[in-house]
Amino acid sequence: MVSPTQQRHVDRLLRQQASLAQFGSYAFSEPQLGKILTEAARVCAEGLGVPFCKICRYRAVEDDLLIEAGWGWHEGVVGRVVSAANESSPQGRAYVTGQPVILSNLREANDVVLPAFYGQHGIISTIDVIIKSKEGDAYGVLEIDSPVQHTYDRHDIDFLTGFANVLAEAVATANRNDMLRSTVRLMEALVEEKDKLLAERAMMAEELKHRVRNNLQLIQAMLFTHMKIGGGEQEQASVRAISRRVMTLSEVYEQLLGTGLDRTIDLGEYMRSLCGRLPGLQGNGGGGIALVCRAEALLVDLDTVTAMGMAVAEIVSNSFEHAFPDGIGTVSVGLVRSADGLDGVLTVADDGVGFVEKPGSKRHGVGLVRRLVQQVMGTVERGEGPGTSWSLTFPLHTPPREPTPAVAH
Repeated sequence: MVSPTQQRHVDRLLRQQASLAQFGSYAFSEPQLGKILTEAARVCAEGLGVPFCKICRYRAVEDDLLIEAGWGWHEGVVGRVVSAANESSPQGRAYVTGQPVILSNLREANDVVLPAFYGQHGIISTIDVIIKSKEGDAYGVLEIDSPVQHTYDRHDIDFLTGFANVLAEAVATANRNDMLRSTVRLMEALVEEKDKLLAERAMMAEELKHRVRNNLQLIQAMLFTHMKIGGGEQEQASVRAISRRVMTLSEVYEQLLGTGLDRTIDLGEYMRSLCGRLPGLQGNGGGGIALVCRAEALLVDLDTVTAMGMAVAEIVSNSFEHAFPDGIGTVSVGLVRSADGLDGVLTVADDGVGFVEKPGSKRHGVGLVRRLVQQVMGTVERGEGPGTSWSLTFPLHTPPREPTPAVAH
């Protein structure tokens, strides 16, 4: 037969265990640590039948214990009152020793120093247990307080210790979540800053490309004006050569303005645009000479576009100037990918009278063409047959290299 006293004791233990289980579920679903601590203080007070409970957080810099959350206290206690983190206070003693501290009658405890609010609330009995994670990090102390003297048993200590263990894990989880949220916020800020810098860089790059393109076009217009003024045939040819090279660079920037900050340009599209403008740079506007361009799409880097564009412009101009004494003929420009897909192949051919290149000759810009193609690790071959044909082969993925200035002699 169970006595009423024993039944009450069993009922109290069952309530405590149920409270602990319910709080554990709540603690790991609530993201805000402040709410978890406040709820813990309430449940602990009710579970042990006392009106007051507080949770103290250790502050390393101040070396004290601040009341971080509580239940039942007058205004001005939670968040403001501190105790020394040493054995002069009940909380400090539990924190320093790591062991539960039970004071059944504070009036008889002559070896502790208590803040004034204990007397204001008529506190007589306290139990303190440390809040410490499995990893050994101590958050602080859990304390229940009663204005009525109590004799606490092992079950009460176990209940509070179990609560403190759940609290320690909840604190650790909250800290990890805070760190994760801080990391996410930092990453978001970094991404935002990166996007801002990229936008500024894109704007500056666009402005720079516009300015370079406009300056090249201005130089080209000045060269055209100079050609109209007059000068000897040799001077006119020199000015046209310079204007042609300026125009090829201008066309590069026209393509860049259409691709944003891409590191590659469609060489086929560039060649078609370049061939559309080259006849107008010849002495008689091209006359009866037709320039035909068939180019497939090939994405290449800026260095390759520039080098191949200037090389083709030189060869085409040579054909216009020297291959057709009667001013009638066709120049063909073709661009394809090699059979193995590793190289691009540019061909320039005319059906004119042809010419014989002397060893080491730099006439007609041949020396410049070779140097330009070599800059992009390519090769130049002159074909046999009627007219003149050139084959410029270049890798589509060139290895890093030191730039070599191409200077016409």
